[in-house]
Amino acid sequence: MVFALLGSVALAQQDLKTQINALASAKLPEIPAIVQSLAATGDPKVLPVLEALGEGDLYFRKSDNAVFLTKPAGANLALVDPLSGETVGEEPKGALTKIRVNNNLRRAIRSALGGLTLLSPDRDVRLQAADAVLKSPSAENLGLLEAAIAKETDAVVKARMETARSVSVLGSDLGADEKKAAIENIRDKIGGRDAIGILMAAADKSDPAVKPDIDAAIASIQGNLALWDAGQNIWYGVSLGSVLLLAAIGLAITFGVMGIINMAHGEMVMLGAYSTFVVQDIIRDNYPGLFDWSLAIALPVAFLVTGAAGLIIERSVIRFLYGRPLETLLATWGISLILQQLVRTIFGPTNQEVGNPSWMAGSFPLGGMTITWNRLWIVAFSLSVFFALLVVMKRSAYGLQMRAVTQNRRMASSMGIRTPWVDALTFALGSGIAGIAGVALSQIDNVSPNLGQSYIIDSFMVVVFGGVGNLWGTLVGALSLGILNKFLEPTVGAVLGKILVLVLIILFIQKRPRGLFALKGRAIEA
Repeated sequence: MVFALLGSVALAQQDLKTQINALASAKLPEIPAIVQSLAATGDPKVLPVLEALGEGDLYFRKSDNAVFLTKPAGANLALVDPLSGETVGEEPKGALTKIRVNNNLRRAIRSALGGLTLLSPDRDVRLQAADAVLKSPSAENLGLLEAAIAKETDAVVKARMETARSVSVLGSDLGADEKKAAIENIRDKIGGRDAIGILMAAADKSDPAVKPDIDAAIASIQGNLALWDAGQNIWYGVSLGSVLLLAAIGLAITFGVMGIINMAHGEMVMLGAYSTFVVQDIIRDNYPGLFDWSLAIALPVAFLVTGAAGLIIERSVIRFLYGRPLETLLATWGISLILQQLVRTIFGPTNQEVGNPSWMAGSFPLGGMTITWNRLWIVAFSLSVFFALLVVMKRSAYGLQMRAVTQNRRMASSMGIRTPWVDALTFALGSGIAGIAGVALSQIDNVSPNLGQSYIIDSFMVVVFGGVGNLWGTLVGALSLGILNKFLEPTVGAVLGKILVLVLIILFIQKRPRGLFALKGRAIEA
């Protein structure tokens, strides 16, 4: 009995050896079949042979066509038995010939290696093997896949193996029912553009009986993709809208209360971004362990810097120009040029590096969409600023005074409200909010002296569309314009999309001159 068992093992070894040696005399198009035959044995001893073949490191001896693994041995090459791994001698390099490989053969080898490792005791190896078979499907692997699926206990790995089997079934000679079940599995488990590619490749050489099922599966996946693409565009629009909200909300307050056109508002955003750069630069040089807290530190710094700058501008220039909107436009435009040149002189004209903290880096999938963490945090931050400002406006004495001045300046003044200081503090508050908008924008845009110019026109459009001085109008306007932009850009382009948005706003203002949410008050209505 023992001798019989040893004899069968020796015979199996000899058969493997014969198949391996057949690689030496086979022509290149014939080698993939030999590779599949070796993989079909399921013997792990063929793994080193296939790996060496894929890497172009498998040789055969010219004298007898015996195949060996090799390793350097001085001027010669040491011959390693492909099955036992033992060194069996040396030969000069000229006595050996490398077995040639090409891309088609490499794909066949990857598929074969995947099939051989499907039964590995290591879960990660089995998962990688299933992925390898999925990427290079072959009907030859069906037996190994079915054996592996029957033994698999891990739900994730088993699902991946079943998907790999479905892809392999499409290229096999199995019946139409098996292929229809495989098509459904590919549609449900893989989905997306990968599944469309697999099904379209199978459609070219499929049976007529399953062609309608393939077409129906492709149409179903394309319909789902269209819905997810629309969802992705909505998310991009909300993300852009949150940026516009941050940039416009301060402008909405100053425009509503003071009635001035502040062309330097974009430069307040820019100063906030540069405040973030300075804070991060100090932290990098002195307290690198605090880098993840750099934005939390930069927020109050940017608010104070830009708020102080706004207060100085209002007290030194703006307060002399109330009631003269054209002069305020020209004056603030000149201030914006001065601030840009000042920043260029101090920091240079080139972009400055502002890093993302670890908690804002990367992305995560949500169904068929991809959500980046930095955009998600900016959306949350924008809404937090909006609702905090809403509380200040509705619940504080300063907010009450600001709303009173907005609705009827003369009546508010006659009631003892110091309207000049309300104007000054409002301009400082609007500038401070623009500064913290710059902190957020530094995470998604280039920090340069021209940063604010990219958002000033869009900010004015948001304010005019939503209704001057109305916070809810600013929120709705920012989100509406952001989503509209993102749906127009793929079809008409970014520049033409902005032009169309501008035309639509002009047409809208013809019907509602005070915007979407008009403020009410006797002075306003007069």
